[in-house]
Amino acid sequence: MIIGYDSKRAFQNTTGLGNYSRSLIRLLARNFPHNNYILFAPKQTGLFDISAMENVRTITPSGFFDKRFGALWRRNGVIKDVLKSSAGIYHGLSNELPHGFEKTNIKTVVTIHDLIFERFPETYNFDERYVHRWKIKHACKVADAIIAISKQTKSDLVEFYKVPGDKIFTCYQSCNPIFEHRCTAEEKALIKKKYNLPDKYFLFVSSIAPRKNLIAICQALVLLKQKLDIPLVVIGNGKKEKEIVKEFMRTSGMADKLIFLNELPQSNDNAFASATDFPAIYQQATALIYPSIFEGFGLPVLEAMWSGLPVICSNTSSLPEAGGDAVLYFDPHDHERLAQLMLNVTTDEALAEELRRKGYQQAQLFDTKKYANNIMEVYKSLQ
Repeated sequence: MIIGYDSKRAFQNTTGLGNYSRSLIRLLARNFPHNNYILFAPKQTGLFDISAMENVRTITPSGFFDKRFGALWRRNGVIKDVLKSSAGIYHGLSNELPHGFEKTNIKTVVTIHDLIFERFPETYNFDERYVHRWKIKHACKVADAIIAISKQTKSDLVEFYKVPGDKIFTCYQSCNPIFEHRCTAEEKALIKKKYNLPDKYFLFVSSIAPRKNLIAICQALVLLKQKLDIPLVVIGNGKKEKEIVKEFMRTSGMADKLIFLNELPQSNDNAFASATDFPAIYQQATALIYPSIFEGFGLPVLEAMWSGLPVICSNTSSLPEAGGDAVLYFDPHDHERLAQLMLNVTTDEALAEELRRKGYQQAQLFDTKKYANNIMEVYKSLQ
């Protein structure tokens, strides 16, 4: 098979959608080397190094107009390049498909990650909601197959947009295989020094937005002020919500307990942007805390379980699908319960060890090969 991908985010996005794109392409190229994979992107960057993958190549805009207006090329002009490439399948990896594929013989697949903007419209501007809704509705209408990253997302597509359930394949994602690597003491020490990490710390990995609920961890830390002296290391960035969180910690006299790695100069190097340094950061933490109010899947939970890291997370949306019985759950609006769980996992080594063991077992359900096989079965169903 020759399979094409919308790869803008693989080359330009350092967070969730970019990680999803890079991980999937790597896994398919490794597990199904007899296929050819073509990445269609407005531009190619060093964020995604494909040089070692002989069955992967990139196509970028060639004409003056397409180069100048990359967004328009990706929305429509890319089709002529896909036709020239002889790709039989085109996979939109981030909730959308270009217009015009329905007039070709090329089969299309789209991955839908979540419908959070429908669940929590107040957290999006009107124009953002309109664009997201328009793109996803169009993609679901014209796609030959839809991949939902969780049962929650599949249920939302059926509920909100009346998409036929038999058109939707639930394919749980796996995380970047680098998280399966157990870092040596030397590797950990190097990363600890590089980012000036404290000896003990809780970890939060996500963009900083109201839905991600970072404020709940901060409220819990304030409650634990007299009992624990463990800071929170944050991997992720944001604007308004980040300033709200910072101000809360300042007024609580705990500004020094909040460490934003994205603010360090070291975050500008490729080892941070590509997450290469993340396994060693995960593996030295006390616990991952993931208080999100709603998620399409919750990849950091899986990354933490692969890393042998205890997880404390919300009991909402798709998160129980990811965590199973291997994590400690709490209502995301109950920061008092969160504080108690943080204290428990810190002071009860038997509990922490049980979470590490059960978490690693749970992670095996999202094995990379199983994930790649599930995606390939979707492709084969279109032949």
